[in-house]
Amino acid sequence: MATINYPENPSPVADAEAIRKACQGWGTDEKAIISIFGHRNATQKKLIRRAYEELYNEDLVKRLESELSGHFEKAVYRWILDPEDRDAVMLHAAIKETPIPDYRVIIEYSCIYSPEEFLAVKRAYQARYKRSVEEDLAEHSAGDLRKLLVALVGIYRYAGKEINARVANTEADNLHSAICNKEFNHEEIVRIISTRSIPQLIATLNRYKDDYGSSITKHLRDDANAAKEYLVALRTTIRCINDPQKYYEKVIRYAINESGTDEESLTRVIVTRAEKDLKDIKELYYKRNSVTLDHALSKHTSGDYKAFLLALLGNDN
Repeated sequence: MATINYPENPSPVADAEAIRKACQGWGTDEKAIISIFGHRNATQKKLIRRAYEELYNEDLVKRLESELSGHFEKAVYRWILDPEDRDAVMLHAAIKETPIPDYRVIIEYSCIYSPEEFLAVKRAYQARYKRSVEEDLAEHSAGDLRKLLVALVGIYRYAGKEINARVANTEADNLHSAICNKEFNHEEIVRIISTRSIPQLIATLNRYKDDYGSSITKHLRDDANAAKEYLVALRTTIRCINDPQKYYEKVIRYAINESGTDEESLTRVIVTRAEKDLKDIKELYYKRNSVTLDHALSKHTSGDYKAFLLALLGNDN
């Protein structure tokens, strides 16, 4: 369930005028910007951008980029873009990360998004960057990690709910055989993980656990025979497939800690899930940590950035 609270029929013209006013004068009225964009869904945000451009012959996104700064600016920028365009921007940044791509982002989109959602992101990526996701990813990765990631982004998974129990049994055995032989990069592992439908994969993973007494991720531990990043990426893929909300809770938990806040990861989860299932992720966070996400976020962030994220979480206090 979504967390963001928004009015049913706000006036995009009135919102555009209020934002224009907030960006004029000696300083930007960040509270006014939060009060609007912290309470608008994707359709409403698109109408605001269109109204602003028609009224003032100016790109609202570029205007806000020039008015805001820091983590607050990045969060607002990513929030107000159309979802598929926003995800294309974050996917591009993840692929260009050095020395290796931020494979978490790539895996999230390719394994948690529906086939149609991810296809829309890939189309937005091509429109914006004039290159394909596969092309850029292959250029900026190498070895077994590249083999896995390119396979994940290049497939259009079947989206149906049908499950073939015989295939699940066979492929659970195939996975176990490869892992026992420490062939973590075996083509069968990559084929199964990257091509099967999500329900079919979950059936296979459950069969693996039932037959071999442990989840597959516990058997895919770091080993001298496999590159560490590849194994971490493989475990991440399985976690995203098996329980996306549990995965996102862990990302947030690791992003908010005493040693320092990972604002990039925190922003990514909140802006991509606020209109989807962030309420469920919040509930999981509370069960796991015995503290609300709102409280943890308030403790580890500050200023306009904190206020904006709290608004997206449905808490304006």
